[in-house]
Amino acid sequence: GKLDHEIARALEVGVGCFNVESKPELEHISQIASQLGKTASIAIRVNPNIDAGTHPYISTGLKENKFGVDISEAPLLYDLAAKLPHIKVIGIACHIGSQLTELQPFLDAFEKVHDLFLSLNTRGFHLTRMDCGGGLGVRYLEENPPSPAEYVTELLKRLSDDSVHLILEPGRAIAANAGILVTQVIYLKEALHKNFAIVDAAMNDLLRPALYQAEQDIVPVVDDDTSALQAYDVVGPVCETGDFLGKARLLAIKPKDFLAVRTAGAYGFTMSSNYNSRPRAAEILVDGSTVHVIRERETIETLFAGEKLIGAIAPN
Repeated sequence: GKLDHEIARALEVGVGCFNVESKPELEHISQIASQLGKTASIAIRVNPNIDAGTHPYISTGLKENKFGVDISEAPLLYDLAAKLPHIKVIGIACHIGSQLTELQPFLDAFEKVHDLFLSLNTRGFHLTRMDCGGGLGVRYLEENPPSPAEYVTELLKRLSDDSVHLILEPGRAIAANAGILVTQVIYLKEALHKNFAIVDAAMNDLLRPALYQAEQDIVPVVDDDTSALQAYDVVGPVCETGDFLGKARLLAIKPKDFLAVRTAGAYGFTMSSNYNSRPRAAEILVDGSTVHVIRERETIETLFAGEKLIGAIAPN
């Protein structure tokens, strides 16, 4: 879904490569590049129809997903790209999903895409770039994902040519465990069938549990030896049943205690919102013993700063 002004800006600053998702997008990039007198370097994002074994919302490499071009149809799109003006074909790309905890789906996709890479070069395309996307998982609770080193080692065993520019996008693997969400217990509510820990963070702050049924470790910031260990659903103040950070968590806590939701550095703040008119939290960077506020806490004033009142409504 690349917009005209985004394509134009990318061309103006000399973007390294466009990963093209469809025939109309390819033709559109060619048109804009021609208007600007620029050459657009492109890779076709192919869909290898590999089941990543992850949540369906973050699976991106199956034939029913919206992403990329079916790998069987990709050669025709490469043929078209070679004929379009102001287009330079330099590579191939794929991305099969996020939070993968096993290597095999990555390797199955790589082998399919690598075979196509070799086939296209045999036909004279001279591709130099393979973008294998991201998706390498992290440990949230009990997962045991491969390390980046294990992944790269297996890819290099399968790479045909050391001169290929191999690109990986391991965003979650870099960022996830660099961040936590700190929240304070407001109330402990005992219901007939379960206990609730009502906290001041909510689904607008961390959407993953509600959106993906994701589970992230939740621990007290300071261990409390005076409270009994009990199972709690950790829930927020938003008016949705889906507003929870964790369910059936064994915690020894009391009101005003602070909890840390671990592994919140990826798909945490970036997916946060102002739903229910809730200002977003501050972001704090901890560097050894030094603490920096790197994003100020939002206020009601900043929340409504962009809104305008257009006169008063006259009474009947």
